[in-house]
Amino acid sequence: MEARLDLFSNPVAGKIMKHFTAAGKAVKDAGLPESTRELVLLRVSQINGCGFCVDMHAKDAAAAGETAQRLHLVAAWREATVFTDAERAALELAEQGTRIADAAGGVPEEVWANAAKHYDENQLVALVATIATINAFNRFNVIVQQPAGWYQPGQFA
Repeated sequence: MEARLDLFSNPVAGKIMKHFTAAGKAVKDAGLPESTRELVLLRVSQINGCGFCVDMHAKDAAAAGETAQRLHLVAAWREATVFTDAERAALELAEQGTRIADAAGGVPEEVWANAAKHYDENQLVALVATIATINAFNRFNVIVQQPAGWYQPGQFA
């Protein structure tokens, strides 16, 4: 499979991706646990059907020490017992923030309130930015049919 566009050599795509990447890196200083961030990146990518990002974030999370069990269960996090209440709140916010069109009023207040019980304001900003940024990356990759499977952990660090 070949991508419709080469996002890695196109200069316009390079400029855009540079800004998306910078936004993603800005959240690192907000205090959101890296494991939570990786779980959110993986879950949103699963929802959006972005094979490239699923591959990338599963590999990066594993390289950072995330267990195979948790990575395998993130798609079924509601039924899994391996996630903390804070992680569950983040995953729920990620799902609701990704599926905005499915809810007439956007993210339900109870979902936001639950996340706010577990994360401070800076962490919430980081969580929202992570959700928004990975949705943008997913859409780029899905639209151009970016193939998955070749990513190496930390390749774009």
